Amino acid sequence: MRRFAFLFFIIVCFALTACGRGGTINGHTARTAYRSVKLLKERLPPDNRVEFEVSFWTIRDAHQNEEEFLDVVDGKSAWDIIDLAKGIYQQRKSAGFKGYEKYNNWEEMIAKFDKERIDQEKRPGSTKRDETRRNGTVLYNLQVPNR
Repeated sequence: MRRFAFLFFIIVCFALTACGRGGTINGHTARTAYRSVKLLKERLPPDNRVEFEVSFWTIRDAHQNEEEFLDVVDGKSAWDIIDLAKGIYQQRKSAGFKGYEKYNNWEEMIAKFDKERIDQEKRPGSTKRDETRRNGTVLYNLQVPNR
């Protein structure tokens, strides 16, 4: 009986694991899609995060109808999203889409956005948490001002 219970547990674990689509976007609703994008972005190497974000929003901009957009992104991996956005970029660039004329190619556009993100994080008052933490400790100024 113990063996049967153990075997049943193993089968259930495999079934649940096989049903998960952790590496893809869940496009059933906009909320689940955005949650999936957030999780996928966190799993990507830091060098690809901005490219993934730009890609996702490029696709979103190209498909204004929400149902159509969700159908396009549903089940796609981060790399699929990037490839799809590159195609949209090429189509728009060829059609003379405003805003793309200042870039020679996709990589140049992504490099510009990467630089902007880095500059934002370096600015004083940035929302980057690392500026207020040192070695995992938050430092507070507890001095009482003179009255």
